[in-house]
Amino acid sequence: MGKSGHPDVRDLAYTATAGAAAGVELVELGGLFERARRHGNDPYAPLRPAFHQLLTVRGRPMRMSVDFVEHELPDGAWLWIRPGQVQQFGPELVGADGTIVVFQPGFLPPSTVAVAHMDPPYMQRPLRPDGAAADGLRRALDHLVFEYAALASLPLESYVEVMRHLVSVLVLRLASAQEGEHPRSAAGAEAFRRFHEAVERDHAVTRRVEDYAAALGYSQRTLSRATLAAVGTTAKKYIDERVLLEAKRLLQHSRLPAKAVADRLGFADASDFNKFFRRRAGTTPAAFRAQARGRRAASPPPGDAT
Repeated sequence: MGKSGHPDVRDLAYTATAGAAAGVELVELGGLFERARRHGNDPYAPLRPAFHQLLTVRGRPMRMSVDFVEHELPDGAWLWIRPGQVQQFGPELVGADGTIVVFQPGFLPPSTVAVAHMDPPYMQRPLRPDGAAADGLRRALDHLVFEYAALASLPLESYVEVMRHLVSVLVLRLASAQEGEHPRSAAGAEAFRRFHEAVERDHAVTRRVEDYAAALGYSQRTLSRATLAAVGTTAKKYIDERVLLEAKRLLQHSRLPAKAVADRLGFADASDFNKFFRRRAGTTPAAFRAQARGRRAASPPPGDAT
């Protein structure tokens, strides 16, 4: 707990529940609030899980934010939360109905990862499938739920493989539904994938497109074209948006002063960081932190949500 009275974001590692198969777990939204309370945790606290979550909602809508974007999740909606993203549930968590499929990076076979396009760019918006797509997802989830509860009916190795295949089915159906709603371009996909990985690793080292191009063996023009095809923006803006996202995460969810945030993100000094942040966020780091913590203070304390 910081001096401000606001908690830092908590990194959440994957820990297998006793009796669950290593690598995958199913969690019912209806019990998540009380589960957090039993462990002495704030159900509304921001978390940065190190695992994938496929979340689907049944019945009344609920809200949650992922990396500073608030999503409204109506009945039948799906949201894929990726490892490393900061998430925070809204007050509707109490009495929520739905399921979260949790699985570790590396749990799914490479063939599924390739066919489902689990590489970037990631779809950040909720998916609202209907018709045959919704029916296929429901049936895939129902089968997964059934087999997940049948641990004792199979040898452990067989059970884990069943889970791996059924999660793959669910992921592939989600990918198909997503492609139907939001077709993605394959142009420059490999170049962008490598660029994305480099930016994830080195965004605090350099914000220069030419440095990434030299390190990856591409021309700046190739990186720019690949990034434009993949996410509809320039390579330079993609780098800057990633730095801005990390700055927002640190400002909202840590006790670090702005100068320390600037140092961590590779800025020469706090003044340079302030100019960068104001130009891209439209406000100062201090004002952003105050506004974000004001929203946090206004959220319902544990047990008071209705």
